[in-house]
Amino acid sequence: MHALNLSRTLASVDLGSNSFHLQVARVVDGQIFPLDALREPVRLGAGLSADKILSAESQQRALDCLARFGQRLRGLAPDDVRAVGTNTFRIAKNIDAFLPAAEAALGFPIEVVAGREEARLIYLGVAHSLPPSRARRLVVDIGGGSTECIIGQSYRPIRLESLYMGCVSYTLRYFPDGVVTAEAMQSARLAALTELEVVAHEFRQPDWAQAVGSSGSARGLSQIVGESSGLDEGVITREGLESLIRRGIRSGGFDPRDYPQVRTDRMQVLAAGLAIMCSVFEAFGIERMVPAEGAMRQGILYDMLGRLGEKDLRGVTVTQFQRRYQVDVAQAAAVAQTALAVICDVDAGDEAARQQLKWAADLHELGLSVEHSGYHKHSAYILRNADMPGFSRAEQEALANLVLGHRGKLGKVAPTLRHPVRKAQIAALRLAALLHRSRHALGDAPPLRLLACEPGHIRVALDAAWLETHPLTQAALADEVRQWQMVGCELRFEAVEGERRRA
Repeated sequence: MHALNLSRTLASVDLGSNSFHLQVARVVDGQIFPLDALREPVRLGAGLSADKILSAESQQRALDCLARFGQRLRGLAPDDVRAVGTNTFRIAKNIDAFLPAAEAALGFPIEVVAGREEARLIYLGVAHSLPPSRARRLVVDIGGGSTECIIGQSYRPIRLESLYMGCVSYTLRYFPDGVVTAEAMQSARLAALTELEVVAHEFRQPDWAQAVGSSGSARGLSQIVGESSGLDEGVITREGLESLIRRGIRSGGFDPRDYPQVRTDRMQVLAAGLAIMCSVFEAFGIERMVPAEGAMRQGILYDMLGRLGEKDLRGVTVTQFQRRYQVDVAQAAAVAQTALAVICDVDAGDEAARQQLKWAADLHELGLSVEHSGYHKHSAYILRNADMPGFSRAEQEALANLVLGHRGKLGKVAPTLRHPVRKAQIAALRLAALLHRSRHALGDAPPLRLLACEPGHIRVALDAAWLETHPLTQAALADEVRQWQMVGCELRFEAVEGERRRA
């Protein structure tokens, strides 16, 4: 764990569907001080085909940008950089083929987050950029491929939603040539209202006291609407938005030369952002909205800061899931403790891998609330598909695979077993769950431990005297040998008479 009273440099990379952002900041005494910021209008979402395939051209634009970002990040430690992919990364069917090249260009792993996790990070960034208030705020972030809506209080999000509509996707669909007509604008607004209809009742007043707009679309509109209305701080009003629409229809579009205060690349998607924003105002009953400086890239930094300061939201999420699915917390803790003790003698990754194993043990019985038979499959399904604040999709997938593999046939997690650390984690979790089948405590230390976890074999030290008095466990271990044989791995036990090592 890193001490927060020391100066440290962190960086966040926000890979949006319209723009890629890099934010570098210094942490001093628990506070974030911006050092550098880079932005490139990659418009990755514009490279999606109708069947959600990312074009080679858009991939190359992204790789070129990531290489430039990578140069700026060179020299930073892996734990000090977090890169997050959003909507286009979520929906592109060929993203798995693109990610390795993208990570190589950047020099750091890229997390693909779910829509509501994106919304949480956005709110975190916005909340830290606004004056403290006890009142509830509505935050709306119109991105390139999705729009996030959040109601929160102070730094705590209360309601999170991500909708599949954005300024890039709507530009391609309704304003592909930049021409703005009354028909195109009406079609875009109706489409947005249709998306908003299912969540409008959750986000209308009086559930919030102030509406806040985040990211490029809101800031671009505030620069035009706010200035033209003469209001302070670029406040966006419903009347100002409608006036801008009428102006755009009369002119047949938005010429960047008429709006020098807004970046040219932002003007290319202004009509779509305007249509979506008008629909948001209508659906949620908004009359005025203030722009915020904070956005997802700042939220990522504050989330990293929380993890460094032992305020990791992922731990809170795990606890909440245990409550929601009525997990036997004592049993989960016992399995976690034993799994960590069993694995302590083998090279099973860093502290993050041990934490991951603990969370898998904490959550391995989630599925019992659904059905006892095959509960591990239900547990894995929940972990793979639920909204888990703080966790990326890759982290959820890893947890799901560990939990899926903790009992039953190993063939279902065969690809995961090719990863040495994952294989050791699964072996430890299986043995721990097996030892605690009777749901009784084991005492100070488990009667077995992993000695080696190699591609073709696993070696386990076993307290022979203990095993003689536990015939049910003896039979279960014999079956465990057969399960590993079915995936081409020999599980060998080495008897240790009268000795039980403490973990």
